[in-house]
Amino acid sequence: MTTTNKPMIITCLLMLIHLTFSDGADTDVACLKAFKTSIQDPKNYLSSWDFNTNTTGYICRFIGIQCWHPDENRVLNINLSDLGLVGMLPVGLAKCTSLTGLDLSGNRLFGHLPSNISKMLPFLTNLDLSSNNFSGQIPRDLANCSFLNILKLDNNRFSGRIPVELGRLSRLKEFNVANNSLYGQVPVFKSVNVSAESYAGNPGLCGGPLPRCR
Repeated sequence: MTTTNKPMIITCLLMLIHLTFSDGADTDVACLKAFKTSIQDPKNYLSSWDFNTNTTGYICRFIGIQCWHPDENRVLNINLSDLGLVGMLPVGLAKCTSLTGLDLSGNRLFGHLPSNISKMLPFLTNLDLSSNNFSGQIPRDLANCSFLNILKLDNNRFSGRIPVELGRLSRLKEFNVANNSLYGQVPVFKSVNVSAESYAGNPGLCGGPLPRCR
């Protein structure tokens, strides 16, 4: 490599880094825009989400939003519990490409969870969708969210079997599916001892801390 070429290479690398972070920031802004558009907010908690600004890190000051760094529009956690939000789980969340925590508990969200949820939210460590009106089956694909530490789906209307594949979640520390309409053998977890209370309200479940399956 000649000395003449070094400044050009360094410049190209700096431009690439800048573009990477800019695209990520723009993507996260688009994520929150999509979320606000697709969710009903009867109590206007999200009225503070004003996108008509170019201030660095402005989305980090939105209610319920925590960023990796206050001066970067890169979302780390979304915590919008108990706000009375209505709607389905927004697919636009996939644009929050660095998201690790999602807490939408205590709202009025409904519908099925996406079957490809691990591709939407691959880096989640905390997923709390408890106390909503989600229905359908718990997606088997959740087992591919391999960073999950907390998975709370209690107090919804999920039905069917709990995917046995969830037992592969080696980092899981808390799991709760109480008060749904689930049945069948519960998964075998190697990383966490799930209590009977975490399965309560599902009379069709068996195995693990519950009575033996017939």
